[in-house]
Amino acid sequence: MEYRTLGYELQDHVARITLNRPDAGNTLDGEMGRELMHAAIRCSEDRAVRAVLLSGAGRMFCVGGDLKSFAAQGERLSAHLKELAGMLHMAISRFVRMDAPLVVAVNGAAGGGGMSFVLAADLVLAAESAKFTMAYTRAGLSPDGGSTFFLPRIVGVRRALELALTNRVLTAREAQEWGLVTRVVPDAALAAEAQALAAQLAAGATRAFGAAKRLLHHSSSESLETQMELEAQAIAERSRGADAREGIAAFIAKRAPRFGGE
Repeated sequence: MEYRTLGYELQDHVARITLNRPDAGNTLDGEMGRELMHAAIRCSEDRAVRAVLLSGAGRMFCVGGDLKSFAAQGERLSAHLKELAGMLHMAISRFVRMDAPLVVAVNGAAGGGGMSFVLAADLVLAAESAKFTMAYTRAGLSPDGGSTFFLPRIVGVRRALELALTNRVLTAREAQEWGLVTRVVPDAALAAEAQALAAQLAAGATRAFGAAKRLLHHSSSESLETQMELEAQAIAERSRGADAREGIAAFIAKRAPRFGGE
């Protein structure tokens, strides 16, 4: 499909999605929510996609919901937010559940829904100048985008409450110390390093990545014995794939594996 608020390109098995409303801080409106939902489904369905790189055009990554468009809804705002949240949540669910890893590259500010993308990502690279804030309650709204699921699991309930209630702004270094960011890089190097990381993942064992993601996301709600049973089932299932045979053969031959994503 044609996108008006996003850039989408697939090259060398990396799907690059760019939030493309730079004049509005890449804020989420109804159109962007719908396009993100379709792009996420596209990534999860297309087996040629073996990594996804999400970034923002211009000076900001994403500063959250488009409050101007919210104000224009009048009495329909509640229904509008249910629609927008539903599309955003579908997108995040597909990104989290798909086999392909999601890399988020944060330039400028990540707030509100932008923060939710950071929290849901598998790996996050941040420019040194990047800033992070929940932002929702500043506008009299409560968090969405899965942020209340991921945030306490990453930073703990006490710190999650601080971020949600005070809207404290974290620097890139602070975000890394709190576990929100994988790596901080110089501003000028962000695009190249994010692309290199996505390319590295796209050359990896895609279905094994997906199994690892699912196991880790399930781990907090399972008993030790149940989790180990899920691990046993997953590793046995992965052993049937071509990538497992290639990985084992490459290790024995002391060469780099050539994974096909299966």
